[in-house]
Amino acid sequence: MKQYHIILSTLLFLLFSCKPTAQTNSPSADFKPDWINKVGAKENKFSSKIYYANDYGAVNDGKTLTTQNIQKAIDECSKNGGGTLTFKPGNYLTGSLFIKEGVHFNVPEGVTILGSENIADYPEIDTRVAGIEMKWPAALINVLDQKNITLDGQGTIDGQGKVYWDYYWNLRKEYEAKDLRWIVDYDAKRPRTILITNSKNVFLKDLNIQRAGFWTVQILYSEYITVDGVKIRNNIGGHGPSTDGIDIDSSKWILVQNCDIDCNDDNFCLKAGRDWDGLRVNRPTEYVVIRDCIARKGAGLFTLGSETSGSIRHVYVSNIQGYGTKNGLNIKSATNRGGTVEDIYMENIKMESVGTFITISMNWNPAYSYSKLPDGYTEETLPPHWKKMLTKVEPESKGIPTFRNIHLKNIDIKGAKKAISVAGLEESIVENVTLKEVHITAETAGSIKYSSNWDLDNVTINALDNSVLKIENSKNVDFSKSVNK
Repeated sequence: MKQYHIILSTLLFLLFSCKPTAQTNSPSADFKPDWINKVGAKENKFSSKIYYANDYGAVNDGKTLTTQNIQKAIDECSKNGGGTLTFKPGNYLTGSLFIKEGVHFNVPEGVTILGSENIADYPEIDTRVAGIEMKWPAALINVLDQKNITLDGQGTIDGQGKVYWDYYWNLRKEYEAKDLRWIVDYDAKRPRTILITNSKNVFLKDLNIQRAGFWTVQILYSEYITVDGVKIRNNIGGHGPSTDGIDIDSSKWILVQNCDIDCNDDNFCLKAGRDWDGLRVNRPTEYVVIRDCIARKGAGLFTLGSETSGSIRHVYVSNIQGYGTKNGLNIKSATNRGGTVEDIYMENIKMESVGTFITISMNWNPAYSYSKLPDGYTEETLPPHWKKMLTKVEPESKGIPTFRNIHLKNIDIKGAKKAISVAGLEESIVENVTLKEVHITAETAGSIKYSSNWDLDNVTINALDNSVLKIENSKNVDFSKSVNK
């Protein structure tokens, strides 16, 4: 009997002593949401027939506008049951192209699609830009109200955007002199490179995209979309304003992976409408996974907003490397946006030479965010998008955004200028932030205002100026054991 008790005691000891080890060796078991394997497009199967745009008169000299010929090939491919639409080696100058159901649009190595430098080659369509529904030029490549499409290849799509960058800067100088900074981005109509709208089951894979005139890839009002292995280079020959990398806009069940982005604004960005118009539409961005990517120059490795009106929630970001990116996690909105940003998970992030790692603001960029009509204008004669921008959010409380339930784990930041900059509002506290295994080396620590309930586990902030986080109007936010370790 004594021997039996010894054996039983030994077994119980081994059982209970091994249990914590098994949990520890299961990475992120308590962190990954249960929905992350449900995102992205499903496999597309296309007809084996191959269509060459050249057989429909497409010219590959890079000088002859060949939009109609390529579009004819796309239409013929779709009409006949689908297949692969591709190109013989060369450069193809084109305006807006519209991809149809069942088409595998392939840009092989040795082929460059060149965006026209004439805005007239991009017909205006009903769309949404920077949070407002309005007439705006179609993108270079458009997937509108379609399903079961793949855009891929090792070739290049070159937006040739510099002419549009220059146009914007010239117009902005003119508008700022008239106190019209708030509307210039909407009046300076510039083509996006790829637009996927109101579509389902679309793959965007492996392409090299450069020099966008405006946003590079916008996924709008769509679901079950995969962006995989795309390389974006927008800082060739200049630094284009608002040349975001990938914008996910009021869409759901989206997967972005294996991408490499160098741009001049937000690298990976989630949006959901702005101000009165965004609250009217009221469509969220939700169930989004971004993983295994690189963010180079750009305004934000991962940005939520500033268009938050329809709400942004259920987001998982993992294994992203940042090099020279201005911000790490950037959550931004304004007091006329409204909406809720919540249930955000971010883990396994490494960054070097970053501006501010965590930056959160509910009063972002006032000159751009708040619309005011100067003297000398008659509101009745204004363009429709001006009227939308000027429509007040009522009651005003509806415009106050909410940020909560933000979780960060396994973060390693080196060479930051500032570690943390969080600014909630007295009427809207930034709530429930979890930092686990977060280590930041920065020139200065930064500040936290109007926030509550920060849960810290193995967090260090090494501020080179020996500063500590300035914490104001906040509850349950204590970094005293974490700074300058």
